[in-house]
Amino acid sequence: MKAVIWMAYGTPDVLEVHDLEEPTPKNHEVLVKIASSAVTTGDCRMRRFDVPSGFWLPARLAFGLFKPRKKITGMDFSGEVVAVGKGVSLFKKGDRVFGTTGVALGANSEYTCIAENKALIKIPDSISHTDAVSLIFGGITALYFLQGKIKQDSKVLINGASGSVGSSAVQVSKNYGAKVTGICSGSNRELVLSIGADKVIDYTNNDFSDNGVVYDVILDTVGNLSYAGCKRSLSKSGKLILINAGLGTIISSLVKKNLICGVALESKELLQEILRLYETKRLKPVIDKVYSLEKIVEAHRYVDEGHKKGNVVLTIE
Repeated sequence: MKAVIWMAYGTPDVLEVHDLEEPTPKNHEVLVKIASSAVTTGDCRMRRFDVPSGFWLPARLAFGLFKPRKKITGMDFSGEVVAVGKGVSLFKKGDRVFGTTGVALGANSEYTCIAENKALIKIPDSISHTDAVSLIFGGITALYFLQGKIKQDSKVLINGASGSVGSSAVQVSKNYGAKVTGICSGSNRELVLSIGADKVIDYTNNDFSDNGVVYDVILDTVGNLSYAGCKRSLSKSGKLILINAGLGTIISSLVKKNLICGVALESKELLQEILRLYETKRLKPVIDKVYSLEKIVEAHRYVDEGHKKGNVVLTIE
């Protein structure tokens, strides 16, 4: 099978497409023939080992001290079950599925094995693999951090509203009845409005903290906001959600009840909610570019530029 491997951390040039042996599912695992995978900002940060402050050593110990421990890159995928291991009861050969391998990686390939109890669910014929895979990264993150935080008519500010997480967060917030303001560049204004934002702030011309408006939820998907810089823009019971926070900020969130940090944890339940929102036309995929697996280096270079709109997808034949 063809797969993207990396033997070092660094620029997109560390990625190579190799022919590897097709994996065999172990007990309680399924083998998925992947039709579409993704290149997310998370994939790119992992490749160049761009981790929040205070996490360098723990992350190196987890992913590989001197070189990556997991050979095949990629987390999110959509495809078809082609074989099942002993004891599998949730899936059968021929099932269309989508899911994420998380930090186990292995999704930028023609085949991957994943345990049936992990973040993997069946999908209907009505959703294409390209659309399905583009909903995962942003959808899981947005739902994980926003569920239970938004009430009807809450004022929500989303920094990085045109990205993968941001475009999902705009739609999820609107589903909860929020009044949404998105922060993005002026060139992405129409996109962010088209997916439901009520207002857009062009960060190249305006600083949201100067407008005197207070918000019930501020979600930073980019990583360039701070608690000190956002405090005066929060309502009395407002929440600041920083999803790329350093260790010091995470520790301070233990005592600051209006500061939320951490890592989104993938689950079947979140995937089911993503699919439900898609099928009821309340969450639509935003896809910027589609590359073939062989163009993996080009795809990573594009994401590294930091200007993608929504998602970058890999098609795998």
